Amino acid sequence: TAAEPWPENATLYQQLKGEQILLSDNAASLAVQAFLQMCNLPIKVVCRANAEYMSPSGKVPFIHVGNQVVSELGPIVQFVKAKGHSLSDGLDEVQKAEMKAYMELVNNMLLTAELYLQWCDEATVGEITHARYGSPYPWPLNHILAYQKQWEIKRKMKAIGWGKKTLDQVLEDVDQCCQALSQRLGTQPYFFNKQPTELDALVFGHLYTILTTQLTNDELSEKVKNYSNLLAFCRRIEQHYFEDRGKGRLSSGIRFS
Repeated sequence: TAAEPWPENATLYQQLKGEQILLSDNAASLAVQAFLQMCNLPIKVVCRANAEYMSPSGKVPFIHVGNQVVSELGPIVQFVKAKGHSLSDGLDEVQKAEMKAYMELVNNMLLTAELYLQWCDEATVGEITHARYGSPYPWPLNHILAYQKQWEIKRKMKAIGWGKKTLDQVLEDVDQCCQALSQRLGTQPYFFNKQPTELDALVFGHLYTILTTQLTNDELSEKVKNYSNLLAFCRRIEQHYFEDRGKGRLSSGIRFS
């Protein structure tokens, strides 16, 4: 039930970190981890090759809390709220609507761009995506699963009007999204000034992952690096919610060069 306290053994599941997980799922997982850190709710991260198939929605990450399983940031925010923890309770209705709109922007632009790069950009597909996605499985299953997933994502891209986009157009979308986020953030520490909300967790998850993921080239991360306040924002959250809590650096850290 809602009022039950947060258990000590709450667990978050995602794919294998080193060799398997793709940028978009890594970003989604990091957003949820950041959100739970901001709520001061302990979570143990467990990496499983079959995390995607363990998830009731087929989406990663998912959390296992008590006898409940919840996947993705939106539903996890609602679930945590029902347990009495919210980061956005202090916002008025106008701010809540604005927060929602910016979260939509991140999901419609950044997440879609990540999926496009992973599954529609031939260089990335050939050099990174297929090998990583299929890595836990024997031949020919590794190829079958990767092609299946690629077909599914390409169909989704067609449905939302991204089927014919070029890589340059997608990178331009990413730039516009970063510009909007940078302008909204301004000189504040967080999007709604002093206290982080789920929007901050979501933006951090995506931007930090883009900044720290090695792709076939640096075009994607360069788009984020153009905005110094977004870089400082990522560093601030990494330091405050991960390093200062003894979680250590999240990865090799942001490559600022």
